[in-house]
Amino acid sequence: MELLHSGKVRDVYVDGGDLVLVASDRLSIYDVVLPTPIPDKGRLLTALSLWWFDQLADIVPHHVVSADDVPAEFAGRAIRCRRLEMLPVECIARGYLAGLGLKEYEKHGAVSGVELPAGLVEGSRLPEPVFTPTTKAAVGAHDEFMTYADVVDEVGADTAAELRRITLEVYRRGAAVAAGRGLLLADTKLEFGRTPDGTLTLADEVLTSDSSRFWPADRWTPGGPQFSFDKQYVRDWATGAGWDRRPPAPVVPADVVAATRARYVEVYERLTGRTWS
Repeated sequence: MELLHSGKVRDVYVDGGDLVLVASDRLSIYDVVLPTPIPDKGRLLTALSLWWFDQLADIVPHHVVSADDVPAEFAGRAIRCRRLEMLPVECIARGYLAGLGLKEYEKHGAVSGVELPAGLVEGSRLPEPVFTPTTKAAVGAHDEFMTYADVVDEVGADTAAELRRITLEVYRRGAAVAAGRGLLLADTKLEFGRTPDGTLTLADEVLTSDSSRFWPADRWTPGGPQFSFDKQYVRDWATGAGWDRRPPAPVVPADVVAATRARYVEVYERLTGRTWS
């Protein structure tokens, strides 16, 4: 296989007419890759994505060809997938206010040009889920918020409308499934591409702890940081350690690594009903 691209978390190889997408144990926060891996993270992300692709197949086609037909050294953390023409938009749906969405709201009263009610605080539930796309930045660069008009300019009106519709539908399905497991889906990020015949297709990962914020419903308290089954725990540690969000990132202590891995495992087990081993 030929290495085509090495991203913040995933490595992409060309193998014949397919791609092999390999999830590493790398962790990135604030668009910077940390020097300390999270054990089993690549396998957890892959397994959870595969589970979600099955749950969402009636909403949108996905790029998975096989989870088994991959090189042995990548078994469990790789998928063979269709080659797509990727769209230059990160499609984000938000049902709660957190992260960069919160900061954007505090500055402008809106996120990606979507006006939101006054008086919201960190962790607030939004009146309805909103589509808040961003650009797709290269490694080391930062994604920037896009308005819906920006997306139309980038990909055309018909495709923009489909991206918004599918993103919000995936979010609603994911939120409903999560709610049945005692979880809140605060937000999620999706990527899409087109097959050679033009079919809009869900790609990359879906509804994982790297691409989404999951909160325990029984601990949800608007007005401050929420307990998160994702890398927010590492973000909070890095901020408390005084890191200025510029490379190089600090080494992550063993106890923070263990706690982060435990959160990835727990959300996988709660969502799928399967035991991680």
